[in-house]
Amino acid sequence: MSAAIDAALDRQVWNMLHGRLAHLAVDGGAAIRLDPRYGPFAAARDASGEAQAALASLIAGPDDEIWLVEPEAWPAPPGTRLVRTAPLLQMIADGPLPVPGPSDPEIVELAEGDAAAMAEIAHATEPGPWGELTHRYTNSVGIWRDGRLAAMAGQRMLPAPGLSEVSGVCTWPEFRGQGLATRLIRHVMDRMQAQGEVPYLHSYAKNSGAIGLYESLGFRPRRAMTVTVLAQA
Repeated sequence: MSAAIDAALDRQVWNMLHGRLAHLAVDGGAAIRLDPRYGPFAAARDASGEAQAALASLIAGPDDEIWLVEPEAWPAPPGTRLVRTAPLLQMIADGPLPVPGPSDPEIVELAEGDAAAMAEIAHATEPGPWGELTHRYTNSVGIWRDGRLAAMAGQRMLPAPGLSEVSGVCTWPEFRGQGLATRLIRHVMDRMQAQGEVPYLHSYAKNSGAIGLYESLGFRPRRAMTVTVLAQA
């Protein structure tokens, strides 16, 4: 793996908001965040006093949070408080992938009219933060059962050309154990591969079941990461 790809993945939020997703950024100069309607991700240029002050200024109010995904836990700037941290495992599928199979007739593209169903499953199962407009940039697909969105998956972070994060993978508990997530992830990976993108993703480090599934689909562990959640003090 090249040094450029390593740098892009180590500081993915900073890179995506200065690059492929810059149109969704709120730029604070030495710090930057995703438009809060789309989600809480943020990053600072570094841990200098200037950058930390800029990061703190991006928290919109007492009910707002920012999420930093970095190799190490991020220090809380003055005027903020640490809500929580959690260890993550970043995984990447940079080896040969299986030849895409036939199209899956149950998998459908999710659109604006599906926003409420997408938000409902995301808030209930917590595959990651989900905001008012998250559905507009995740290019999600889903499987419906009896008029209900049973499972979905999509993409989120785009830290550099040729890199795309598989994200928003979730299934209602009553539909688990049927292989829906596997089918959806494979579909998303096939689409990324066709577009010349290398898939990567994150799992909570203690979620051995999810990590095993991702490994079976061609992902390998890349490095440990940490999510740091900050709010106003």
